[in-house]
Amino acid sequence: MIRLVALVTLFWNLALPGSAQHIVADLSQSRVAITASFSGSDIVVFGAVRPEPGSIVEDPTMPVAAPLDVIVAVSGPRERVTVRKKDRRAGIWVNAEALDVDAAPTFYKVATSGPLDKILNESDDSRHRISIDHAIRSVGGAEQVGDTTPFIDALVRIRMEDGLYGIEENGVYLTEQTLFRSDIALPANLVEGEYTTRIFLTREGKVVAEYARALDVRKVGIERWIYTLAQEQALLYGLLSLAIAIIAGWGASAAFKYARGQS
Repeated sequence: MIRLVALVTLFWNLALPGSAQHIVADLSQSRVAITASFSGSDIVVFGAVRPEPGSIVEDPTMPVAAPLDVIVAVSGPRERVTVRKKDRRAGIWVNAEALDVDAAPTFYKVATSGPLDKILNESDDSRHRISIDHAIRSVGGAEQVGDTTPFIDALVRIRMEDGLYGIEENGVYLTEQTLFRSDIALPANLVEGEYTTRIFLTREGKVVAEYARALDVRKVGIERWIYTLAQEQALLYGLLSLAIAIIAGWGASAAFKYARGQS
């Protein structure tokens, strides 16, 4: 009898309207070029929610399923970061405890179609690492500082102030439970590398579908040449920088002397 009830419940859930969905999405651009005049950019994440082939989309005899919500998370390359706490000792501020964060995204922004704590439960947030706090990983941090929360909060606060981290609730526009769109602002101080755009479809706090696209952020033009020179030929880069500084100093001095002679 119990097995029969379980089977009936299973088929009932499968028959719910939109019980099996998948995401079809794209980005307004797949590559961001960082040039000398780069002052930031915007990418548009857009797409649609579609039922899986063979699923029942509409049946007036069945109960109405809970509404869907959409979460968009854009993450930059991860890096190791050391967060230090300052203490006042003997009248001066010095570095005290330090936490080594194993992996923190250089950029992380989240947009949602509703309040994040209402449309995503803690279990699925931890599993998929969606919210900002869960996106930062510090293995063994408790052994270093005991309570890692103040250090993680400080890292998040600093990067929020720099425009690198952020969450925009109600920043995803969902139309008729089908079409969605979100505008993600990219600041000027981006780190180049491969960025990942993840889109989550949730119902009653649970993730029911997931989709991911890559976004390539690269320096181009003279910025690319200078970056490559500094990374691969450090000595030549140093000599070139020194020569430019000498020429600039001599030029400024000559212009100043000429101006004084004219007066």
